[in-house]
Amino acid sequence: MSVPTNILVVEDEPSLLLTLTDRLTSEGYEVSTSANGAEALEIATTGDFDLIVLDVALPDLNGLDVCRDLRKRGLETPILMLTARSQTVDKVIGLKLGADDYLTKPFEMLELLARIEALLRRRQSTSGQRQGATHTIANVAVDQPGAVVTVDGEPVDVSALEFRLLCYLAEHRGEVISRDRLLSEVWGYGADVYSRTVDVHVASLRRKIESDPSKPQIIVTVHGLGYKIPS
Repeated sequence: MSVPTNILVVEDEPSLLLTLTDRLTSEGYEVSTSANGAEALEIATTGDFDLIVLDVALPDLNGLDVCRDLRKRGLETPILMLTARSQTVDKVIGLKLGADDYLTKPFEMLELLARIEALLRRRQSTSGQRQGATHTIANVAVDQPGAVVTVDGEPVDVSALEFRLLCYLAEHRGEVISRDRLLSEVWGYGADVYSRTVDVHVASLRRKIESDPSKPQIIVTVHGLGYKIPS
């Protein structure tokens, strides 16, 4: 008998929360719910979830704060954020705080399900990376089996997605990788997704591993083509 996939849905709009719960349950997921940020933070850190669907506009503690606090506590569970269509800034801030993906309201249920499936596939793939190699790029070491990144021998705190992105670039060292390819191979979905997602995560990685993020030497931009780690 397979182990059920557990999803935490955090949404303060009762009708949408009920709709999401019913649909996800009908798809075979085990669903827990919360309607406010403080409660969601407690549930997420004490429970065992495979994915969190997190609305930005929540009472008492908004979704951005919840996302930030979960990442600060070391929780690596994938987070899919729900944002208002007009709030582009929330998308960028959410990604910078450690969210893995976002979906703007109103959305089609089929798209939500596709995003969830992609995040879950990526999580399984990331778990399998512990069998990989160790890469050394200048003063940066990427230990795939141990899931550790060090700079000058000191461990650096990177998210699970940032680790996967860095591993993928390191595995294809010297090769220019387009944003579309990164979205497909690292994020697990197609090029129609907001490509700024890639740029935000690359920028975050650079702040953590580059001596001078404004003049990157580890992850280099090839204008009009994508990114690469030089040979």
